[in-house]
Amino acid sequence: MTTVEAAAPVPQGSLPAPERLAVDPLLDDPATRIIVCCGAGGVGKTTTAAALGVRAAERGRKVVVLTIDPARRLAQSMGIDELDNVPRRVPGTRGAGELHAMMLDMKRTFDEIVEAHADPERARAILANPFYQSLSAGFAGTQEYMAMEKLGQLRARDEWDLIVVDTPPSRSALDFLDAPKRLGSFLDGKLIKVLMAPAKVGGRAGMKFLNVGMSMMTGTLGKLLGGQLLRDVQTFVAAMDTMFGGFRTRADATYRLLQAPGTAFLVVAAPERDALREAAYFVERLAAERMPLAGLVLNRVHGSGAARLSAERALAAAENLDEVRIVDQGGGQTRVGGPAATSPEAPAPESTTQAGSADGASPAVAELTAGLLRLHAERMQVLAREQRTRDRFTALHPDVAVAEVAALPGDVHDLAGLRAIGDRLATGGGSATAGAV
Repeated sequence: MTTVEAAAPVPQGSLPAPERLAVDPLLDDPATRIIVCCGAGGVGKTTTAAALGVRAAERGRKVVVLTIDPARRLAQSMGIDELDNVPRRVPGTRGAGELHAMMLDMKRTFDEIVEAHADPERARAILANPFYQSLSAGFAGTQEYMAMEKLGQLRARDEWDLIVVDTPPSRSALDFLDAPKRLGSFLDGKLIKVLMAPAKVGGRAGMKFLNVGMSMMTGTLGKLLGGQLLRDVQTFVAAMDTMFGGFRTRADATYRLLQAPGTAFLVVAAPERDALREAAYFVERLAAERMPLAGLVLNRVHGSGAARLSAERALAAAENLDEVRIVDQGGGQTRVGGPAATSPEAPAPESTTQAGSADGASPAVAELTAGLLRLHAERMQVLAREQRTRDRFTALHPDVAVAEVAALPGDVHDLAGLRAIGDRLATGGGSATAGAV
């Protein structure tokens, strides 16, 4: 007979319930201009961002959802064939508001910056530079910086009432907070200064400086990277020289924007140990950076319509039914699901015979009921484990407001599903989840 390990009961009232996250007042407040959703991968962050966008738009706001996550499911759920670097209107929303969606195109955003802040001749030279093409397509840290740039661009246009940002999964979701610092370190680095020196000196004097001052370093880099790559880097740095200050200035301005009262961060998690550990990291990091945290969205929370029946009582009842399922088949006794069959000559235990005659249940019904009781016991153990995990998070961060969204067997694939998620985010009830996008 299969048994399920009973979970220790969770002490009731051991911790005060966390404050409820009021989603609708956050979305309705005209002062709220940016909502940033961050969290570990697979906890429903993208769906949460999309659901917030749908709900805010249907409550009258003009919203754009910017996803930095490469997942394509956001476009599919919004009925759009493809998302790109341009905001696209989402059809089918209700009410007076508007919903737009877009996906960060890192290289295109970089190209737009070059085209906007360099004269046409220099822009062409930069865009054609092989080192720039590699840098803009996948250099470490470029995505996070371009996310800052795109967010700054959207906010500067003042076209939308609300910008909802869906960040990449895991801890890299907060790497964009380091973008200004990283960019400053890069631009102030010794290598960049040396590479820029020839262009600043100019002409033959500059080349002489390069040959004398960098002979050892360029020889080493030339062997490692190739002479052509080194020349591409030097040409790129020379062409970008006048733009470096603007990069830093805009990144710093976006960073300050994220700290401003009009911005709200939502940490998204599931009631699992690893996900809430990541959530705790995000909460602490945001506090250290003095970023405004609105609260925690806890997805995939399990529930039960028979929560008063504990796992222990359900298991005990299932075991009793196993004993009841000793039936007379052709005058003999057979233990269904038991460790061994009872001898045909052996009389049925009196208690079992009486119980079987009292309830009149067939062996099949008793077996099915016992199986359902074990499933209920497993569900109650899951509930207890989730509650303990939430309690640990609440003990560490008692001031973080929480909105819980119940679990759903499948994912969300359309606007109706996103609308349902938004309803449950606002009310904290229902049987849906922000799926694992």
